[in-house]
Amino acid sequence: MQTPIEGLTVHELAVHEDNRGWFKENWAGQALVPRQQNVSFNAKAGTTRGMHAEPWDKWVSVATGRVYGAWVDMREGSATFGEKFGTEIAPGTAVFVPRGVANGFQALEDNTAYIYLVNQRYRPGGEYAFCSYREIQWPLAPTELSAADKEHPLLVDAPLVPPRKILVTGAGGQLGTALRAVWGEREAEFRTRAELDITDHAALAGVDGSRYWAVVNCAAYNDVNGAEADRAGAWAANAEAPAALARLCNEHDLTLVHVSSDYIFDGTRDVHTEDEVPSPLSAYGASKAAGDTAAQTARRHYVVRTSWVFGHGANFVATMAGLARAGKQANVIMDQRGRPTWAEDLAKGIAHLLAAGPERAPYGVYNLTSDGDTAGRDEIAMAAFVAAGGDPASVHPVTTEQYRELAGPEAPRPAESTLALDKIKATGFSPTNWRAALALYLA
Repeated sequence: MQTPIEGLTVHELAVHEDNRGWFKENWAGQALVPRQQNVSFNAKAGTTRGMHAEPWDKWVSVATGRVYGAWVDMREGSATFGEKFGTEIAPGTAVFVPRGVANGFQALEDNTAYIYLVNQRYRPGGEYAFCSYREIQWPLAPTELSAADKEHPLLVDAPLVPPRKILVTGAGGQLGTALRAVWGEREAEFRTRAELDITDHAALAGVDGSRYWAVVNCAAYNDVNGAEADRAGAWAANAEAPAALARLCNEHDLTLVHVSSDYIFDGTRDVHTEDEVPSPLSAYGASKAAGDTAAQTARRHYVVRTSWVFGHGANFVATMAGLARAGKQANVIMDQRGRPTWAEDLAKGIAHLLAAGPERAPYGVYNLTSDGDTAGRDEIAMAAFVAAGGDPASVHPVTTEQYRELAGPEAPRPAESTLALDKIKATGFSPTNWRAALALYLA
């Protein structure tokens, strides 16, 4: 049954009675994934507790006796903010109480046991909100109130429960910068590596998961050549950290978005689909493949595979444009082919998946790049030279082997990096053609 408070629902439970007493299935997967079950025993009728608006969902009922349950919407920005609702709860009734709705109850009989499941654990120093029990018209005169409950303010003076946000890690890079243009500070909390190093287990343990509904992991070790020597560093950031984030998301029932790479493949296929088995060529690719797999252990996950990102900061397209503006020549590999990805497309695609949710975009793996034709790195460089006002003839195509002779040792890279886009398009998202995106980026 719906109530005047958005998201607060009343459920009837089947109670099976016989000469021994009764039996009920108190919870069967409805509405939340519990992390804790609590029992509040109340010796005397009239005992009143509340009103508490913790940052978690509750599933409430009784084991013995009856209570009058009462609720006040304390959610900042809620369509039903300030609404109140109350109903009697006996063994045959359960109520789902969404995060931020103040919860209280009054025992209507002696020796009443009130039971509730929650999907978060109490954290000392966490953000909790309260309002006065006086907001409710109780059936009995309130008794046995705690000292704290007596002091809670009326709703008009009470702190509200802010909406949950999206936690963005690695927010100082190209994708993090693009996401800032998609989400404001009200929607997301952006953490740079200096603010939250996801390879630091103690730092991750200190994250209050109750404040978020999703995590977007933009953090990564991206030095492909450097990873050959610094394998431990690449593994810590690209494999172990996504595994830790998946555990965090499972612990708090959050959605994890993790950004993976075309480098998890060996490039022997012309087009890579989401169901292709990883076959990395390099230490970097192996670390990304391990992180790709680890992120999929989150119950709610979007693993987003992308390639050749260009946006705010250092990247291949910006480097080529800089050479063009300086009137310089460039030797560019011709036998590595794919589609580059505008960071704006990647950011908007991620936002689309989260907004669509599992109903329109089922959890899983998605390829996400800009659209258009497959091109060699040399062709992309020429397009960047033209857009920057340079001469495309200043780009000299070379093979991977020739480039290694000119520039020195290079970690192996896939020859074909084109990622199929059918799956992401089927959810209703249309990436920009990369040639148009490159022109807009360099304009």
